Amino acid sequence: MGQFEEEPLSDLEQFWADLLSGEPMLIAAVWATLNPEERVAIHAHLIRIQADPERLTEQRQAAAIALSVIGSP
Repeated sequence: MGQFEEEPLSDLEQFWADLLSGEPMLIAAVWATLNPEERVAIHAHLIRIQADPERLTEQRQAAAIALSVIGSP
């Protein structure tokens, strides 16, 4: 049997992986790539993730970390 190779993450998947990584430097780096309109939309989405009781605790915590790193849009 052959080995399975992981599919590379898409740019969007990588963006969210970095943003929700819990790593301040990665979070700040991807945040810096956004324009003002994107920042407003992503900030609002992170707030929704953080507040959503149906999300995993880890997801809500990752969103909270990202929000603490990025501040307000």
